[in-house]
Amino acid sequence: MLDVALKEWAVVCDLLLEGKLAILLRKGGIHEAGGPGVFELEHSRFLLFPSWAHQKAQMIKEPYRARVQELSEPPTITFRGLGEVARVWQVKDRSRFDSLDDLHCWTPAHVDMRFSYKPERPLYLVAVRAYRLREPKTVANNPEYAGCKSWVPLRPGDTVDDSGASPVMNQAEFDRLLSCVDRVMS
Repeated sequence: MLDVALKEWAVVCDLLLEGKLAILLRKGGIHEAGGPGVFELEHSRFLLFPSWAHQKAQMIKEPYRARVQELSEPPTITFRGLGEVARVWQVKDRSRFDSLDDLHCWTPAHVDMRFSYKPERPLYLVAVRAYRLREPKTVANNPEYAGCKSWVPLRPGDTVDDSGASPVMNQAEFDRLLSCVDRVMS
């Protein structure tokens, strides 16, 4: 049973669960573990919590822009999938990240914003293997779930059975993506 979720733009959650995206940009929820230079998310396996807060169409590339809905917090949240962290890289060089343009959905303006936000904190690129839940689960969007935060601990009745979840990207395809990002980020 999964009892924690990562809040991410709804369109990004959709793209992850369609296998069109397998990387995330994060500034929060990451710490050094196992020594200097070894970075991990606070949780390595988590539900994908679709969020509409701060989601802006102009921050998503044209092919996906029409899918962006700018809403306030909905009364319910449907968990359709989960993510599992495969690798985390610290993004030290914008030009290296820019060479991965075909692997993500964000516009240059959004990437600029991510680099500029809290510049004293590093930006991370996270490879996430997404899985579709066997059965989606809809829960009330409780007040403690609302707001701008990375991690959402779920109430006991809202936990999700992740048994039988199926990967959206086959292993060979995911390994190719990891190799590509490794070459660029190393």
